[in-house]
Amino acid sequence: MRVLLLSSCLFVGGLAHAANDLPGGGIDPQALSRHVRILASDEFEGRAPATEGEERTVQYLIEQFRSYGLQPGGVDGSWVQPVPLVRAQLDGTATASLSLKGGKRVLVNGEDVTLQSLQPRDSVAVDDVPLVFVGYGIDAPERNWNDYKDVDLRGKIAVMLINDADFEADAPGAFDGKAVTYYGRWTYKFEEAARRGATGVLIVHETAPAAYGWATVKSSGTSPLFDIQRSQDEAMAQHTPLRGWMQRSLAEAIFSDAGLDFDAEKRRAMRADFTPVALDNARLTAAFKLKREEVVTRNVVAKLPGGAHADEAVIFSAHWDAFGIGQPDAKGDRIRRGAIDNATGVATVLELGRVFAAGPQPQRTLYFVALTAEEKGLLGASYYAAHPLAPLDKTAAVLNIEMFSPDGATRDIASWGKGRVSLEGDLERVAKARGRSYSPDPNLEAGFFYRADHFAFARLGVPAITVGPGLDKLDGGVEAGRALREKYFADCYHQACDAWTPTWDPAGHAADTLLVYDLGAELANSRTWPRWEDGSEFRKTRDASESARR
Repeated sequence: MRVLLLSSCLFVGGLAHAANDLPGGGIDPQALSRHVRILASDEFEGRAPATEGEERTVQYLIEQFRSYGLQPGGVDGSWVQPVPLVRAQLDGTATASLSLKGGKRVLVNGEDVTLQSLQPRDSVAVDDVPLVFVGYGIDAPERNWNDYKDVDLRGKIAVMLINDADFEADAPGAFDGKAVTYYGRWTYKFEEAARRGATGVLIVHETAPAAYGWATVKSSGTSPLFDIQRSQDEAMAQHTPLRGWMQRSLAEAIFSDAGLDFDAEKRRAMRADFTPVALDNARLTAAFKLKREEVVTRNVVAKLPGGAHADEAVIFSAHWDAFGIGQPDAKGDRIRRGAIDNATGVATVLELGRVFAAGPQPQRTLYFVALTAEEKGLLGASYYAAHPLAPLDKTAAVLNIEMFSPDGATRDIASWGKGRVSLEGDLERVAKARGRSYSPDPNLEAGFFYRADHFAFARLGVPAITVGPGLDKLDGGVEAGRALREKYFADCYHQACDAWTPTWDPAGHAADTLLVYDLGAELANSRTWPRWEDGSEFRKTRDASESARR
């Protein structure tokens, strides 16, 4: 039986809404759960790009979109947008060791370090290369901050901290306090080291500033890497020969061997007058072979043509990919199914497509996009943004969905990070209209605004947010919601146990999907354009495109 929400959701804040409020019988919680169960099943092999799991995923999504009466929205009248990438992975085992004053230390890839490379080469070999500690590895002129000073990184391995310099500071400083900036993201750190000619980068992993444990680093770091296709020269310049992470315990040993205290050096790195520290007591030797191949993965795109303003677009998106088949966990399970992350988001996009297709024609054209390679660095979204199927200056908004909860209903809904965009206020308004509340992201230090597909659009000026679940559970309140979220990130994020189970409670998933529908319906038929607010780094780009549009 189709119902809009389970009974526990019907009377939140004293406001009830019946299933017939929406076309097509309303949001179907059992359909949401079914999509997740199928997409996260063993048959889909963890939905890694350019695998049999991708093929099954793409075909399933096309079948569903077609059955709803949506139209193909991809390239040349198809349901897909091909995304050409390069896949790079270790060919065999990496060997690595450190020469320390106290003797040689053999390193195990995946346990002590993770070692990778995206440079176009057949193998990586570094021999007795010295290390240099560069603090947080940030050069931000607009914040009067440069960790590198004038150190020459050629022929050296840069060791740096994750997050940025305010994360563990006593008070906000040059950055945004606990709210991580883009400078705190590992993607930026790798890119900046490459610009400076480093031979390699090793980021020191710590759970709190990284916002995930070593198991997540190991899972990602021992999986194939993907990159957009680049020329030989561009790829060589964009990436260091070697990159990866190291355990904090290893960093402590290296610093101690040099007569330094790791925590004291961290505190020094929180100041703008920090200067790099040579760790040439420690010299890295590492070697591994690489297998590189060009692959084509796919964004899946359906559309519902608009009416009076069909040239304008609203995008509903979620990434379909997960981490595929990897190293076995403690139970011997190798499939990283990605049920919460992000079969839940894909299920929402599917259900939104069904409900909108059953209703009246929207004024703006709606796009329902399942994006590829988010887990590889937002590559599917970045490719779409660079090759848009609807002009970005005519795209009113992107509503991206990530990681809705299987744990029942909450009183609130949230969005990722602090985007300084009017869509956040709009989400709060539609939540209140349904008797619910909006909670700003309680974990700004995790940098989620820069870790989801909406960011690929935002950086080009398109108003965009990622909608996610709240924490204030009907049963247990914020304390219960926070405990469930922390347990997920500690135990199952990017792991095999991120799986659908028969105890899955889709009530919260359905309630949150309803709010995305409400906001999307407004955007679909509105003559207003969402805007970046004062203080947004993306406002200037959007204002310029709006001036050109007028």
